[in-house]
Amino acid sequence: MMRSRSEHLQWCKDRALEYWRAGDLTNAIMSMGADLEKHDETHCDPYMLMLGGMYATSRDSDGVKRWIEGFR
Repeated sequence: MMRSRSEHLQWCKDRALEYWRAGDLTNAIMSMGADLEKHDETHCDPYMLMLGGMYATSRDSDGVKRWIEGFR
């Protein structure tokens, strides 16, 4: 059974934040981007993914967390 949009979005955030808590910023971003694509109503604009990648590349942990939590 397919999750609702809000359920799926929370699932994406929860999984990405697991990577974030482990200090794996790159996989936090990649997880969020990949998981968003798994639902018809949640897709990640490529430019948003690039922004998240910039936070990860610069080792901006707070920026990565804000990026993940900012999806609505």
